[in-house]
Amino acid sequence: MDKIAFDAQIIEWRGPPPYLFAVVPDEHIAAIRYAALTESYGWGVVPVVVRVGATDFTTSLFPRDGGYLVPVKVAVQRAEGIGRGDRIKVLMRVGRPQS
Repeated sequence: MDKIAFDAQIIEWRGPPPYLFAVVPDEHIAAIRYAALTESYGWGVVPVVVRVGATDFTTSLFPRDGGYLVPVKVAVQRAEGIGRGDRIKVLMRVGRPQS
């Protein structure tokens, strides 16, 4: 799958910080679902490799309301100075890290 690039607002969901997420825009949902057919671990878990700012990390998308949320790890929040309500640029690829 090609990389997906988008801007997203950081939201807080299910608990106090550091539970921060970037909402994947609707126009990317179909491509993610298609890629997940071969990349998913099962149970709806969709592994992704993400870049925010200068920070690369791996995570799994959270399904929510027919779309997906990208969990933004605490280490990424700190490295990039990210907080609730911020807008960030996300570069993402569905799948596991390539060796």
